[in-house]
Amino acid sequence: MDTAGRHGTARGLLDLTRPGNAVAAGVLTFTGAFVAAGFGAAPVAVAAAVAATVFATAAGNAINDYFDRDIDRINRPERPIPRGAVSARGALAFSVALFLGAVVAALVLPLAAIAIAVLNLLALVAYTELFKGLPGVGNVVVAYLTGSTFLFGAAAVGMLTHPAALVLFALAGLATVTREIVKDVEDVAGDREEGLRTLPIVIGERAALWAALAVLVVAVLASAVPYLMGTFGLAYVVLVVPADAVMFDGARRGFTDPATAQRRLKRGMFLATAAFVVGRVVTAVA
Repeated sequence: MDTAGRHGTARGLLDLTRPGNAVAAGVLTFTGAFVAAGFGAAPVAVAAAVAATVFATAAGNAINDYFDRDIDRINRPERPIPRGAVSARGALAFSVALFLGAVVAALVLPLAAIAIAVLNLLALVAYTELFKGLPGVGNVVVAYLTGSTFLFGAAAVGMLTHPAALVLFALAGLATVTREIVKDVEDVAGDREEGLRTLPIVIGERAALWAALAVLVVAVLASAVPYLMGTFGLAYVVLVVPADAVMFDGARRGFTDPATAQRRLKRGMFLATAAFVVGRVVTAVA
């Protein structure tokens, strides 16, 4: 293989991992640990948890592209397998290597964190083949996987049941359900071609979007809990209220522009995460 070919393959393998998403998931795991335990708690465990999350997320993205290669020829032709940068077999082998990296990193963690890691790895592998085409079920699985990054971080420092980590898990999970439903609306053409039974296909696009908005309302209500419980103060509120507004705007835009709606929902989720970090910092230094 010439230099250009090797470069193209390397770029394709990197694209398989969705590096931005993988790194973001690692940041969420770190956030879960920080929100639960504060500064300087179990740095080795936190680093291992972040590494395991990055590897597992990258592996899940790669294996999802392997299973979705036919759908992606319609919905995402720019992805590595449809565009010919990586073979299907190469993507599968790469995902296995990444999964092994996640397992190795997780082995140094407490038992609760290992249990979450095992459950998540099984869910990642089974998602496309078993859950993605079931109305609403695939959305819930992805939502759990997103929210569980916070739980994983908290479990890594021995504080799985910390109230703020539990609220973060609920908020991220519910907001992700909304985002995944909007994404399914955007992908209706390819999903219908493959015979998938996603929520918009089964109940209609507008009904699915209204359901997504209802779920987001619950998420916003959950975001008030840390303040109402006295866990965080006004600094948290100052950031979480705009985050809720951004997410609401994203859900509203889903009716007319699903692609833009997804981006705004994602921004709102990260702003809400920042609100938890700031709330924890202010609490720690107070």
